[in-house]
Amino acid sequence: MTDLTGKTAIITGASRGIGAAAARLFAEKGANVALLARGGDEIAEIAGEIGDKAVAIPCDVSRYWEVEEAVKKVAETFGSVDILINNAGILKPIASLAEADPEGWGHVIDVNIKGVFNGMRAAMPVMIAAGGGTIITVSSGAAHNALEGWSAYCTSKAGAAMLTRAAHLEGASKGLRVMGLSPGTVATQMQRDIKASGVNPVSQLNWEDHIPAEWPAKALLWMCGPEADSHLGQELALRDEGFRAELGLVK
Repeated sequence: MTDLTGKTAIITGASRGIGAAAARLFAEKGANVALLARGGDEIAEIAGEIGDKAVAIPCDVSRYWEVEEAVKKVAETFGSVDILINNAGILKPIASLAEADPEGWGHVIDVNIKGVFNGMRAAMPVMIAAGGGTIITVSSGAAHNALEGWSAYCTSKAGAAMLTRAAHLEGASKGLRVMGLSPGTVATQMQRDIKASGVNPVSQLNWEDHIPAEWPAKALLWMCGPEADSHLGQELALRDEGFRAELGLVK
C-alpha cells in the first residue's frame, strides 16, 4: 500500500466512519494527520490513540474562517499540507421537497458543498505554493441519481462532484492531484439514520449489505499514490469490482 511517510493529511469529518478509519490508516502508513470535525471530544480521543502524528482540530467546515485557521495550524505544526480529504458530510433532514424545512435543507448545502469549497479554498494556495498536493472529495452515487426524501443530499453531492471537476481543471497544471471517491453504502451511523427513515430503497438494505469504513479508507490511501495518476479528475466508484480487486477487497 501507499507509503505516506513525510506527508501531512487533513481529513474532515474525522470523528467517526470513513474519516476516522482514514485517519488511522494514513497514520499507520507514515503520515501526519489532522483530524477535523465538530465533535471535539471524539477527534481528541482518536488523535490520542494515534499519538504524536495526529492533531485534533475542532472545526465546522461550513465556516470558512474556521477551515482557514485549521489549515494554517496544520501547516505550522507539521510544516506542510500535502493531502486534503473532503469527507465531512450530512444527510438529514430526510424529507419531501414539499415538506422540507428550509433552514435544515440549507444546512446540508452549507456542509456538503460549501464545506468542500472551504477546504479547497484554504488548502489549494498552500499546496500550489509548495508545488503540489492531493485533494480527494468523498462523493456518493446520490450525486448522479435523485432519491426520494434526499433532495438536499443528492443536490449537495452533485455540487461537490462538480467542485471536484473544477478543482482538477484549474489545479492540474499547478501540481494538484484532484479526484473523487464514491464509496457506495458504508456501515456507518448515516446508514442507521437511513434505515430508521424507511424512505426510498436505500433504507431497505440490510446492515450486512454495507461495506466497512476501512474499505473506502484503503481506497483513499491508494488514490494518494502514483498508481492513481491515470484517474486524476475522475470519480472512482468502490462499487466497481475491478477497483475493489485492485485494492484487494473482496466481500
